[in-house]
Amino acid sequence: MPVILEDRPIEQVREETIDQLIHNYSHGIISSEAFERRLDQAMNSESHQEIVDLVEDLTLKADSNYTDKKEHQFTPSYSTNSSDDVLHLKSILGSIERSGQWYVPKVITLQNISAESTLDFTDAIFQQQNVTIKINCILGSSKIYVPENVNVVCKTYGIISSIENKAPSMANRQAPIITIEGKVVLGSLSVAIKRTIKEKFIAFANNLKSAFDVEK
Repeated sequence: MPVILEDRPIEQVREETIDQLIHNYSHGIISSEAFERRLDQAMNSESHQEIVDLVEDLTLKADSNYTDKKEHQFTPSYSTNSSDDVLHLKSILGSIERSGQWYVPKVITLQNISAESTLDFTDAIFQQQNVTIKINCILGSSKIYVPENVNVVCKTYGIISSIENKAPSMANRQAPIITIEGKVVLGSLSVAIKRTIKEKFIAFANNLKSAFDVEK
């Protein structure tokens, strides 16, 4: 006999519902307005029944092809390609940025003197699980963007500075761990998620829909 709905882990029920919503939207079964409305309800509801009711009228189920694409999209990218273990970045009275698909080394040293620096890990390709950023920010501004499936540990200290960490620290055990060390003097350091999980769901759904429309 199957487990009754209320005894199932609610996050598992939520994930299955969101998968079905995305799959049906990508195949043109429901409109974008209905998809986003139901997605909001699925993400915010704490009722098992309310969540499953959102897909009661949708018969199309997520298949293995969908699961493979989702795994590729939402699992941190790892690569066995070899590169330098240490990346040295230095900016004085200027700006420096790493973004897009770039290979993340084991250690990043960041010297920021009266400058602006941005490290964007949103689409980065990790080569190992543990990454350390050693930061020395003086009279500068440093921004670090991470995806939601990465853990962040901030061990920096500041002197007349602003240090703000809005990144998660409870991703799964296989997720990359970024440890930030060093100091910020008369400057600022912010760590944040560039795209929320809802934004990632919508972008993923739209990509699937575009691909499906091309195949028609």
